[in-house]
Order: sequence, then structure tokens, then C-alpha cells
Amino acid sequence: MEKLELEVKELPVLALKNVVLFPQLLLPLTVGRPASLAAVEAALKSNPQEIILVTQRDPAIENPTQDDLYTVGTRAIIRRHARNDEQMEVFVLGVERVVIIKLDQTGDYPKVRYRPLPLPTDSGPEVEALHGAVNELTAKAISLAQAQPSIDLERLISTNDDPLRLVYLVASMLSLDPPKAQALLEAPTRLDALRLMHTYLSYEVQVLELRAKIASQARSEMTKEQREYLLRQQMRAIQQELGEKDGEGAEIEMLREQLEKADLPEEVRKEANRELKRLERLPPAAPDYHVIRTYLEYVLELPWKKYTEDNLDIAHARRVLDEDHYELKKVKERILEHLAVLKLNPGAKAPILCFVGPPGTGKTSLGQSIARALGRKFERFSVGGMHDEAELRGHRRTYIGALPGRVIQALRRAGAANPVILLDEVDKLGRDYRGDPAAALLEILDPEQNNKFRDNYLDLPFDLSKVMFIATANGLDTVPKPLLDRMEILRLAGYSHEEKIEIAKRYLIPRQLKETGLTEEQLRFTDEAILALVEGYTREAGLRRLEQNIGRVARKIALRVAEGKTEPFLVKPENLQDLLGPEIFHIEQMRRQLEPGVAAGLAWTESGGDVLYVEATLLPDGKGLTLTGQLGEVMQESARAAQSYIWSHASILGIDTAKFKDCGVHVHVPAGAVPKDGPSAGITVAVALASLYTGFAARGDTAMTGEITLTGLVLPIGGLKEKVLAARRAGIKRIILPKANVKDLIELPEPVRQEIEFIPCDRIQQVLRAAIPQLAEQLAVAA
Repeated sequence: MEKLELEVKELPVLALKNVVLFPQLLLPLTVGRPASLAAVEAALKSNPQEIILVTQRDPAIENPTQDDLYTVGTRAIIRRHARNDEQMEVFVLGVERVVIIKLDQTGDYPKVRYRPLPLPTDSGPEVEALHGAVNELTAKAISLAQAQPSIDLERLISTNDDPLRLVYLVASMLSLDPPKAQALLEAPTRLDALRLMHTYLSYEVQVLELRAKIASQARSEMTKEQREYLLRQQMRAIQQELGEKDGEGAEIEMLREQLEKADLPEEVRKEANRELKRLERLPPAAPDYHVIRTYLEYVLELPWKKYTEDNLDIAHARRVLDEDHYELKKVKERILEHLAVLKLNPGAKAPILCFVGPPGTGKTSLGQSIARALGRKFERFSVGGMHDEAELRGHRRTYIGALPGRVIQALRRAGAANPVILLDEVDKLGRDYRGDPAAALLEILDPEQNNKFRDNYLDLPFDLSKVMFIATANGLDTVPKPLLDRMEILRLAGYSHEEKIEIAKRYLIPRQLKETGLTEEQLRFTDEAILALVEGYTREAGLRRLEQNIGRVARKIALRVAEGKTEPFLVKPENLQDLLGPEIFHIEQMRRQLEPGVAAGLAWTESGGDVLYVEATLLPDGKGLTLTGQLGEVMQESARAAQSYIWSHASILGIDTAKFKDCGVHVHVPAGAVPKDGPSAGITVAVALASLYTGFAARGDTAMTGEITLTGLVLPIGGLKEKVLAARRAGIKRIILPKANVKDLIELPEPVRQEIEFIPCDRIQQVLRAAIPQLAEQLAVAA
């Protein structure tokens, strides 16, 4: 008979995710997986309606194999079942333990081969002692968990003589984790099962006792505010019972609840509670009622202590920055340095950066890329043309329609206290009788002060020290010096032709293809076509015009495709004129042969660099020096210094001094409608005057830049990269520059350094020898 009981049998199997069924206990189940539904359907067709229930090791697995199931399960009988559209509710009764031998999933439903595993029947003094201890712990746990313990439940447990049945019953009440419940089911002896249950119960009783202790302390330490809250709740309930409508009271109560839940600094909470009490005393029709309510809503919505977690993965940040922008190594390195500092010192203050460069070089988009690399929120607002200080600091609440300043509004939108905030066009700030916005920025952008920034509207300290401020500007001439001192300047120079071609291929063309709905097969550009676009249709340091022209080409091809002409189109230099019309810009070739009195200089502008020709002519019977071309004071002084140097060295240069006495000189810099200033045209004016007085023409393939002194020194200048790129665009092959600027040549792309000959000079005589070949021998003899 025993051999018959232990023979191998086969039944449908149902895998359980987070529960274990014990013998002699009932369990409700919701069945939804297709395989499980098939197994239940198969069991319902048999008589008796038997099924094997076994728990999964990992509940996340949807289609478990035999290795994913425990080896011990329970044979059960389905007592009741109910179907709906996609699930089935079943009520099962555990019968006996079974050992799973083999899982078969090849048929219409999963089934297992199993053999029964009889329940242990061992006994002894230790079993009796543990049985009594488990009884006592269970009664204690019930009394701690329920305010009014169930008499029937206590009687059921105390009168249960079977130790194993007691263990299974208590386990179902404790909602044990599946591994712990499975260990009880697999216990080989009663003693092992009682020991496990005693351990589980002891831990559960400790937890319940601690909870009861905490609750008791909380009740005994009820504060005045909590008592007031309870009384208000009771008053509210009484009003509802009486049918009274109190919309304003409900609104105030909602604000109070939000205030209690909000994580606010103590000073802010104190002020908000004070304002809320004022609001309670005011009638809804009072003017201040809505002002205070709006103020409290702002206080509750601001992220006083909410921070986004920085992504400190330097490799990820480098990859994001490289994906969004080409080159810009210095800027990228600075962001990665800050990331490294945050990794080593999480409390470090955020840097305040200022990107300076021509339009279209990627300053604004770089701010977005930095936010994406750090995993922070990004907010941007333009300060260009801003005249009112209150736009940054906010208006005082005494004014009708008062609002917080732009910074606080940006933080509210971001929902975090450490976003990246971009202040666009900081060089175009205005000022008038309403105040100076640049002065307000002094506090906002000062790491030593902005940790307690007070907006005029809030009048509460807000910590801005974790905010990463990034300012952008085209130039720094109009930015106040105190504001410059607070920012770290990072210059974004213009792009070379090679860089523009690479950027067009990587970013601009794919973006325009996406905008126009074209594919890469339908429209392609050759490198020569992109170069022709750069040279003939744009003349800029940035990329905006280039992208606009690429977009014009893409739209024309999109029109062809929409009309049914679907063949691929390859843009070449020769078909650009048909697509965009004749070239707009031409490389200036007419001045390759310069006349005496003309020299090519290099200038820096907010839109990049430019080549300027300085023209000088003698005025017989004239007097003095005439300067035209909208020259600034500094440039005029440089021209006078250049003339004084040439006059004082006339004998060395072989110039008749009578020319200085009998003739006046007119110096003109073309493009007269464009204002020009700065000292860097000093050596250009000197070369033009030397060429004029000696009658020797300067070299047409040479441009120059540098400041001159009366003693003949050549001093360093700024904006060298932009100037060199402008010279390259104009086809100039030789550049004379101050010797002190040689160190700046490393910032130039390698192709530019190879194409152009650079002649460093620290004396004006060296400049004259390099620029005017006929003077070289004469100056060498004089030397």
C-alpha cells in the first residue's frame, strides 16, 4: 500500500509567483497567464479537479522552466472558480506535499510528473516545547497587531494540537516572503518547521512591539499644532453635517495641508504660516486676500530642497558633448573638469561661465548640451534689451500684478534647485531710470552671495549656489567690469572651412533632411559643394547662414520629390547656381597688386574677423593728418603714433622730411559705414604710411595686425584666431603678427597653420622689411 502511495503520477501544474500553498489550507488565486489558464482548464475537466501548485524562484519570469521552479509543491483541489474576459478566479484547497520530478511543457498545457512527500510525524519533548512557544508568540503577535483581537482566531490557534498545521496556519497569516514560506513547506521534520517559525515569529513580535512603542510616544507627544489640526478637522466635519458651504475655508485648508507636507526651510515655513494666518483673518473680498494666496502658491511650488541627481559619468558626459558639438575642446574640458570636481566634492559650488563668440557658433545650444550631459533641468531666458532691474529681482507685493523675477520663475518651471540656467545676450543689457539689470546680476552671479538670494516678491532667502549659470555674449566691451569679474570667460571663435564642412555633414545636413522629410538617399552633398556654399554664399564666423542655405537646397529638392521626381539628387558646385542663384560673396582678388600707400590689416568684429585695407594719400600744400572711415579714438591715436614713428625714422627709411612739412596726409579705412576701433591696426597704418612716403608698394598677399608704440615696439593683440580665419577666407597667404602672439597659434586648426606663413615681429622695422620688399635691403644697411 505504501509503495502505491509513492508511485509517480502526472497532473497539470500552475506556477505561483509570490505565494506558497500549504496542505490543509485554502487559497484564492487570480490566474491570467495563458499557460496557467490552460492548466486550470485541464484540471477542471478531470474528476476530482486536481492540480499541482509550485512556486517560482523568480517572480519576474513569465514562462518558467523546471530550473525556475522549486522542487517541492502542493497537490490541491479546485473548490470554486469564476471566469471573466481575460482571467479566472479560483479557490483551491491544499491536500499534500509533492516532489516535482519532471516538467512537461510540450502539450496543450504544462504538466508535471511528481511523487507524494508525506508530512513528518516526529515527536518528542523539544517538539512539544517549541509547539507551546510558537503558540505563545502567535497570541502575542495577534494582540499587538489588532486593537481588538479576534476571540475565534485565538481559540483556533490555541486548540490546534497538530504542530505542523499550526506552523502552516501562522505562516499564511504572517504573509512571509516566498523563500521563507517555501523553507517551511520543505522542512523535513516537525522540529525543523517549528524552529523556523519560532525565528520568524520572534522577529515579527519585535517589529510590532517597536511600532506600538513609537505610536504610544507619538500620542503622548501630541503638539499644540496637532490638536489644533484635529479641532479644525472636527469643525469642518460639523460644518459638513450642518450643510454649510465654506469654499474659502476649504481652500485655506488645502493650503495648510500642502504647507504641512512641503519640505521647506524653517525660516520659509515660519513666514508661510504667518501669511496663512493673515489669510484666515481676511474676508475673500479683501484686496490682499488674492495677493497672499498667490504668494503662498508660489512659496509651495518652488523647489526649496529639491535637487536632481547629477550624472557623474565622465565618459557619458564626454559622449553627449561630442554628439551635440564639433570641436570646442576648451569648453568641453571645462565642463568635464567641473564634473570631476563634483565627483570628488559633491558640495562644490557651481561655476559661472560666460561663452563669448560670434553669432551662430553654438553658444545657446551648448548650454542645452551641458544640461543633458549633467542630467539637469535646463532653463533659458534672454536678458538682451532688459532695462528694468525688477525683471530679475522681482516686484514688491505692494504693486498690482507683482511677480517674482526671471530667476525665481525659471527655478519654478525647472522644479529643481540645481538646474542649468542660460542668461542669453548678457552683453546687450540696457539701463535707464528704472534701474540697472547688470547691477542685479552682480548678486545673482556671485557664489559668495547668491546662497541667500532674496527676490523682492518672495522676500525669503533662496539658495542659488547649486544653480549652474551660463551667460552668452557676442562681445565683452559693453559688459560692466564688476560683472566680468564674477564670470569665467570661455571664447568660442569662428570655424574654419574644414570645420564648417565637417559640422555640415555631421549636424546641419541631417537636421535639414529631417525637417524637410527627405532621406539620405534622396539628397546628398559633395564636400566640394559644401565648400562652395561656405565660400560663395556665406561670410560668417558661425553657421546660421550655412544652415539656412542648406535648408533652401533641401526644400527645393523636397518640392521635386513632391512633384514625383524621386530620383536621387547629388548637390555639386556646378548646380548650386541653379538652386540658390549667383554667388553672393567673392574672394577679394582685385587688391593682389597694391598701390603705394595701401596695406592689408586684420580686424576683430562681433561676427568674427575681417580684412580691412588701410589707404593713405598725400595732400600737396595740405597740413596735418586726416582720418576717415568712422575710426574710434583708440584707432585714431594708433594712426598718429604710426605717423610720428615714420616721421622720426625718415632718414633710416630714406624719406624726404619735406614731405611731412609740405604735404598733408589723408588715411581712410573703407567700409565707412561700419564703426572701427582698437589698437591692432597700428602696424598696418605704419606700413601704409611708409609705403606712401617711399613710393614702394606693400605685398598684396600679406596682411598684418599689431599695436605700435612710438619707440617702434610691436605689442600683442587679441582675437587672433578670428583674424587669421578671416585672412584665410580672403585668400591671404602671409600674416605678420606680434611675436608675443605666437603662443596663440596653437588654437588654430592644423590645416590653417600649414596653409599660411606666419611672420612674428617685435619691432616695426621687422614689419616693414616683411611687408615692403624694396625697404628690406635699405633697412638692413641702416641696421
